[in-house]
Amino acid sequence: MLSQKQLFLLNTAQTSHTPRLLQIEKSEGNYLYDTEGKKYLDLVSGFAVSNIGHRHPAVIQAIKQQLDQYLHVTVYGEYVQSPQVNFAATLAKVLPHNLSSVYFTNSGAEATEGALKLAKRYTGRNEIIAFKNSYHGSTHGALSVMGNELYKQAYRPLLPGISFIELNNEQNLELINEKTAAVILESIQGEAGVRVANPSYFKKLRDKCNETGTLLILDEIQTGFGRTGKLFCFEHYDIQPDILLTAKGMGGGMPIGAFISSKEIMGTLAENPILGHITTFGGHPVSCAAGLASLKVILEEKLYADVPQKEELFRTLLKHPRIKETRGLGLMLSIQLDSFEKVEKVSDYCTKNGLIIDWFLHCETAMRIAPPLTITTAEIEFACETIREALDAIYE
Repeated sequence: MLSQKQLFLLNTAQTSHTPRLLQIEKSEGNYLYDTEGKKYLDLVSGFAVSNIGHRHPAVIQAIKQQLDQYLHVTVYGEYVQSPQVNFAATLAKVLPHNLSSVYFTNSGAEATEGALKLAKRYTGRNEIIAFKNSYHGSTHGALSVMGNELYKQAYRPLLPGISFIELNNEQNLELINEKTAAVILESIQGEAGVRVANPSYFKKLRDKCNETGTLLILDEIQTGFGRTGKLFCFEHYDIQPDILLTAKGMGGGMPIGAFISSKEIMGTLAENPILGHITTFGGHPVSCAAGLASLKVILEEKLYADVPQKEELFRTLLKHPRIKETRGLGLMLSIQLDSFEKVEKVSDYCTKNGLIIDWFLHCETAMRIAPPLTITTAEIEFACETIREALDAIYE
C-alpha cells in the first residue's frame, strides 16, 4: 500500500519539485504536529493566515454552530445569509465610512480580480498602474499586475494596459494620469521580502490619485487583521484607499477574501450589465461565521496592541553577524541572508528542530517571520535561539 507521502506526490498536483513533505496530523494554537507527535512552532502562520493561532476555540464553535444551520444555499448576492450580513456589518464598523460595501470572495487572488474589474467599470478607464516586485495572487488578472517577469513570462499574453512603477520613487507618480483607472499596491510589499514604503510616499500617492480621479487599491491580503500592530496597515499612513483587498488572516483558518469599497463605487457592478461580478462560493456561510468569530477575538482581546513589543523582541534577539538586515513592521518581518542556499539550510535546520520558517517568492535570499499574533515571549525566545543556532551551524 502506498504511503500518504507517495500518494501526495502521485495524485496531488505539484507546484515545485521540492515540496516540504511535512505530514501534519493536527494543529493547535501556535503549533503544528506531525504524524509522529513532534510539534513545530509555526513562525509563518500558514502564510499570514492563522493570525489568532490554529483552531481557535471561538472559531471552532462558530463553525460547528453554522454547520447545524446551513452550508451553501445559492450563489453570492441573492439570499440574505446572516453570516455574510453580520460579518460585512462588523467590517464596516471598523473601517472608514467610505469602505462600507463588502464583496466576499474565496481568496485574495479573487479579491484582486474583482477590484481590477470594479476600477475599470467605475472609472470607464482601462489603464492600471502596479508596482515592481509586487504580488497580488496567481490568477490571470492578478498575474498581470505582478511585478516579477520570471513568474509571468510563461503565461503571456496577459491583461493589456498595465504599467509598473517603483515603490518610494516619487518621480514615478507623474505616470498616474487621467487615463489611469487604478493604482494597485500592497500596503507592505510582502513577497518582495517585506518592503515598507515611506508614509510620506503614501500621502503623495493618495494626493496624485485624487488629482487625476484614479482609484487607489490597497492590498492588505497579508497585512490585514492586526499583523502590523494596527487592524489594517493603511492606518499607519493616515490615508484611506478607495478599494481594500483582504484575505488570509480574515477567516481564522477558513478560505475567504473580500474587496471592499463604497456603496457608490461597488454599485456599478449591479448595472449595465447586471451581475457584473459573480461568484458561487464567495462568502460561504461557514467561512463568514469563522471570519466574524476571528475578528471578534482580535478586537475583544486587542491582539494587535502588543504587536510592536513583540516586533522589538524579535529585532533584539535576531542580532547575528550573518543577518544583513531585518525589515518589516509588526509581526511581518524578514531577515536578509546572502544566498538562497543559506536560506534553504537555515529552513531545514529549523524544521528539524521544531520551527517552521520560510522564504519569499520575489526575494529568495530572505526568510519570512509572520507568526500568529498570539505568539508568547517564551516562544519568540525559542524561535530566535533556533534561528541563531541554525546560522551558527551552517556558517561554521
